[in-house]
Amino acid sequence: MGEIIKIGLLGLGTVGRGVYCLLADNAENIQHKTGAHLQTARILVRDPRKERRLKINPAILTGNYADIVDDPEIDIVVEVMCGIHPALDYTLQALTRGKSVVTANKNMVAIHGRELFEAAEEGHADIFFEGSVGGGIPIIRPLKQCLAANRIQKIMGIINGTTNYILTEMTLEGKSFAHALEEARAKGYAEADPTADIEGLDAAYKLTILASIAFNSRIMLEDIYVEGISRITERDIAYAKELGYIVKLLAIAKEAKEGMEARVHPAFIPSGHPLASVNGVFNAIFVQGDAVGDTMFYGRGAGEMPTASAVVSDVMDAARNRLHQVTDFIGCTCYEQKPVLPTGLAESKYYLRLLVADQPGVLASIAYAFGDKEVSLSSVIQKNTDTRRAEIVMVTHRVREQNLQDALRIIEKLSVVDEVCAVIRVEGEEV
Repeated sequence: MGEIIKIGLLGLGTVGRGVYCLLADNAENIQHKTGAHLQTARILVRDPRKERRLKINPAILTGNYADIVDDPEIDIVVEVMCGIHPALDYTLQALTRGKSVVTANKNMVAIHGRELFEAAEEGHADIFFEGSVGGGIPIIRPLKQCLAANRIQKIMGIINGTTNYILTEMTLEGKSFAHALEEARAKGYAEADPTADIEGLDAAYKLTILASIAFNSRIMLEDIYVEGISRITERDIAYAKELGYIVKLLAIAKEAKEGMEARVHPAFIPSGHPLASVNGVFNAIFVQGDAVGDTMFYGRGAGEMPTASAVVSDVMDAARNRLHQVTDFIGCTCYEQKPVLPTGLAESKYYLRLLVADQPGVLASIAYAFGDKEVSLSSVIQKNTDTRRAEIVMVTHRVREQNLQDALRIIEKLSVVDEVCAVIRVEGEEV
């Protein structure tokens, strides 16, 4: 059988079940690849007496985390609980006691990454978190290892399956946002309270992790500009198609001479862009390096078995390190301190949709306000909506966001403008 490495599992929810099953079902294959038998010795659950569909020895279930964290025979702790607390406390204790930790907790890693790495260093232990971003898509390890020789220039990704499903249904099936969201709930793709997904916060947590690794400088959640998809309408989807674009919620981080940009927001991307064909609950992360050029990582971004795949892969790395008595296989890479640029300094093209009075001189008034703030228009489409009002759709050339916002503040006050209905960035045209 070889050496036995014992594992303590914190949590037996969706991902926890997947981890337990994968370790059991693929035990022989995992043993050949690691050189050790990985044994799930203890599992922390809320109620050890609860009946479970999963075939599991009830003797390994416990309601006391100390049975795992304080057990000297347990070498690796797998944290797959929900939320930051008490998961953070248990994880820090495990690390300082010298136990390797594998986690899929994006919120914990994004907000408390520094504490986790410091605890791992103190305990001479490993911390792995591949499952925290992109589900089964390998991205943390490629950024830290396979692409380590590159200076990463840009990351642009679809990293939330719920919003991607909603936007796909709106685009391909012509559904409203509300209809698509309700369908996502019915299929289990959206939570009862979907706010974190549809307002972009889930993607922002993940981008915090990716950007910190890619640019070797810690980015905090509050550094990221976040905007969700709840204001995207069928009209915006239709105009996107007419103009040759697809609407996606993108997480974007890039580096310029002045500093880094980090933002999550809906965007028009060209219909020929690799990310435009990523539909349903699938995720994809586009990475641009100075040596490798353009690469894209694609797959299922969440779910029981895809995330379990990433978690167990990390467990196998932790086990190999234990066997060979090495640590810090995938340690902290935030050794620089780069400023994060204010959103107003970011540059982009923009799609704009305005509802205006249908009378002579309206376009001239709007064009003058844009010109005064150095906003140049690439295209203008006017549609009559009724006998009194018209809808104007514009796409700008690249412009600094502050200039655009200054112009829009003036335009919103014009008597001939009823409403600025939509302001959406245009990304990806340089690919």
